[in-house]
Amino acid sequence: MRVAVVDIGSNSIRLLVAEVGADGAVSELERRSVVTRLGHGVDAQGRLSQDAADRTFEVLAGYRETIDRLGCERNIAVLTSAVRDAVNGRDFSERVRALGLDAKVLTGDEEAQLTFLGATSGRPPTPEPGVVIDIGGGSTEFVVGHDHTPTFHTSLQAGVVRMSERHIDNDPPLPDELRALRADVAQTFQAGLPAAVRTSVRRGIAVAGTATSAAAIDQALDPYDPARVHGYDLRRATVESLLARLSQMDEEQRRKVAGLHPDRAPTIVAGMILLGEALDAFGLQAVEVSEHDILRGGVLRLAGLG
Repeated sequence: MRVAVVDIGSNSIRLLVAEVGADGAVSELERRSVVTRLGHGVDAQGRLSQDAADRTFEVLAGYRETIDRLGCERNIAVLTSAVRDAVNGRDFSERVRALGLDAKVLTGDEEAQLTFLGATSGRPPTPEPGVVIDIGGGSTEFVVGHDHTPTFHTSLQAGVVRMSERHIDNDPPLPDELRALRADVAQTFQAGLPAAVRTSVRRGIAVAGTATSAAAIDQALDPYDPARVHGYDLRRATVESLLARLSQMDEEQRRKVAGLHPDRAPTIVAGMILLGEALDAFGLQAVEVSEHDILRGGVLRLAGLG
């Protein structure tokens, strides 16, 4: 079955078109990602801005053309934190449906479960508890489970766009801004992750743009190479080193860093803090970076395999 999944996130808009076999094998035909920062201003204003919505719909129109050209049998557009939190999120969703995309506003729990499905697909079952970490623009999803079965999941209101807008006013950011951002994230994670869950985890998988960017920057990948990012062992000490390096640069300098997509330069500093605090919450000294995330989970769900 040929299917398409569009992930309408708070920071980036992504597309995956894939052929899915009866055995669950996924063959990717097209993958795209464009940063539109749809969630810009939502934390402070409570609504999606017209400019951000217009940027997003320009991208979605192109994705719709690709989906038609490739002859997809089914599609879904998953809408996450920015649309969930915005007072005009319902109107935005209706505009997405008008493009011929099957728009679904995911709850935080649904987002976490779909991410877990994608991140663990194709892996052998293991009794060892692990956590999937998905840092987004408006929120971070944590899913803990073993043997392909999630046992705990939560969506916490700390993402790269939300935290950047809340705490960083200077470029490069001031040390006090970074300390306040770190404290906010640490408190949010501490309050939202029960101690028993945190101490049970023995391994971690990190998905989405912050983690994949960290792996790419650490390897100075230019151009980006998914094969070298997927499965990369990212050390906690490396995350802190990347934070120290990137936080001393202004945005223009960060845009030139090998391995970092220029459009992620405004939020990558917050991303490194979020990723580091996520590892610290579970006492992890390293995490495996994965290219398989909510997009793959959506593909499998459309094909009736999850």
